[in-house]
Amino acid sequence: MEKTLNRIHPVSDPEATYFLQVSWEKDLGTGFGLLLSDCQCAWTGTVSAADISREAADIEMDREKYVEELRKALIAGGESAGKYNFVIS
Repeated sequence: MEKTLNRIHPVSDPEATYFLQVSWEKDLGTGFGLLLSDCQCAWTGTVSAADISREAADIEMDREKYVEELRKALIAGGESAGKYNFVIS
């Protein structure tokens, strides 16, 4: 299993710092787990391959392109800095 951990500052609260851990087996397209923490609380979730396919279809994007965008937004870290915004709700 591979994991990444990134520090994020959501646009919904730019002064706050959150840590986002993403874990996956083969690649993001097969599904992945998420852990989000503000160092006081933590939230977890999973995204299945079916969820990814459904979301890509909903936004009318090629599934492979959608998985690549997920990779850039969730695990690429510094190479995508400033290109993606996070909103915590």
